[in-house]
Amino acid sequence: MIKIGILGDIGSGKSYVAKQFGFPVFDADAEVNKIYKKNKICFNRLKNKLPRYVSSFPVKKKELGKAIIDNQKNLKKIIKIVHPIVRTNMNKFFKKNKNKKMIVLDIPLLLENKINKKNYILVFVDAKTKEIKRRLKKRPNYNAKILNKLKKFQLPLEIKKKKCNFLIKNNFKSSYIRKNIKVLKSKILEK
Repeated sequence: MIKIGILGDIGSGKSYVAKQFGFPVFDADAEVNKIYKKNKICFNRLKNKLPRYVSSFPVKKKELGKAIIDNQKNLKKIIKIVHPIVRTNMNKFFKKNKNKKMIVLDIPLLLENKINKKNYILVFVDAKTKEIKRRLKKRPNYNAKILNKLKKFQLPLEIKKKKCNFLIKNNFKSSYIRKNIKVLKSKILEK
């Protein structure tokens, strides 16, 4: 099984690119949302560590956002609780899709959390900063302060880019992206 890791800036279109491969995608952000909605153990741990912010189940992202804005250390507390659950779910995803030719990992902190293995093929989604900012501002939960705190937690984009095997330019035109991914997939499958 070929494992493709999708990297790039927040808002660069990683999730869209991941879906265009046409293979199963492990979307870490979607997993986190599910955990907040359905996992009582996670809720109890968050409530225990952040009692001033987390008050009722399901966990509200707004409350966690306030905790992060108030203190950067709270982000580490959240990650320490949530990421092991995400990792367990990822391993279940691997087992479920073990007979697939390829799977795609849409995990924002793939490098930072040392999830990637040597045999992973890394693809960097490159987009213009101006376009990313415009798209992020359209998101219903957009918060510049939280975004800046999250970015501080990530490796610099140049380092991520250098670690990647392939680069996809995202101009946010779907036909262009699909065509480039088709070429990329054939290169990967040739290896």
